[in-house]
Amino acid sequence: MPENPHHGSDRLGKEVDRRVVLPVSPADDKDNAAAVNNLWGQLKIPDPFVWSHAETLASAGRELDAPVVDVGAAMRGDCAGIRRAAEQVSGACSSHGLFQVTGHGLDPTLARAALDGAADFFRLPLATKQRASRAPGNVTGYTVAHADRFTANLPWKETFSFGHRDRRTSGSHVVVDYFTSTLGSDFKPLGVVYQDYCNAMKEVSLAIMEVIGVSLGVGRSYYRDFFADGSSIMRCNYYPPCPEPERTLGTGPHCDPSALTVLLQDGDVDGLQVLVDGEWRTVRPRPGALVVSIGDTFMALSNGRYRSCLHRAVVHRERERRSLAFFLCPREDRVVRPPPRLLAVAAREQEQPRRLTQEQDQDVFPELGPKGRNHFMERRKFTGIS
Repeated sequence: MPENPHHGSDRLGKEVDRRVVLPVSPADDKDNAAAVNNLWGQLKIPDPFVWSHAETLASAGRELDAPVVDVGAAMRGDCAGIRRAAEQVSGACSSHGLFQVTGHGLDPTLARAALDGAADFFRLPLATKQRASRAPGNVTGYTVAHADRFTANLPWKETFSFGHRDRRTSGSHVVVDYFTSTLGSDFKPLGVVYQDYCNAMKEVSLAIMEVIGVSLGVGRSYYRDFFADGSSIMRCNYYPPCPEPERTLGTGPHCDPSALTVLLQDGDVDGLQVLVDGEWRTVRPRPGALVVSIGDTFMALSNGRYRSCLHRAVVHRERERRSLAFFLCPREDRVVRPPPRLLAVAAREQEQPRRLTQEQDQDVFPELGPKGRNHFMERRKFTGIS
């Protein structure tokens, strides 16, 4: 690896400089700190951020037993390796819906540049970040605590989200265009970093879909082809230090409405937790690994054989946490239905369709609002919080 951690090599071996310098403000750093982050510098958390004791109940400290799957086999075309990976995926997705992957081929310098870019973005003055403020009803843009949508049970975090489309279609520069149109031309280099990162995440996601397809007995290509031309969402998450972490959450309990969430955690600060057997279990950051969780769209595509991952994020008193989440979604006009082979299996086993009532939706998806995830499936727009 090159000595400079901001340098990397592209697929042709040509060295790429991924350093990004964001525009600076003439304001004093201390003044910026107060303006940039409304969540900083508080002696106690404001009332809208207070969650009930039942919702913030701490975990028992146990770590989630999630398999670490080598998806490199799918990228290499190693059939035996894919079968081994499929067995691991099947067990995890049938129980809690989460596993970690290695062998994904993500350039570590690109990953570092994307994480550093998020850190730099969230340090910008609030006025600069608000150039990309999320509009009502939209899923892209910058927001503090999702206060644009909710007034209570606010999560202790900032997020910045933007869309991604397949680069072989009209989406080849969609991320770059979004950065320059909302934040200004000075942010084009950062847009390039995230365009490259999203392209890489799309390839990783499709390789994971090959493994999942084998695990469900529908073959490598079925789900890969289904998502190849999809429209996905990228989200940068920032969880600042919190004066009363036991009274709030970084993200409330929820399942993602997307198909897959591929998460890159920064450093050794944990925060992601998954509910298993009534207990919140921690997903420890693993160097070089990506965290993959099943969402509602794929639960439907698997005919309920694989479970959406019910998870949350906790915060810390003195340590900040960052993560990058890539939400794999199908093209907006695609009909989400299980493959015929799974429907045939269900018919042979006399399974009934697995559905949730609206009331169950609200128990599991409190952050999706009164219309729940059924509303998402009808609108085919990504509205989850992760």
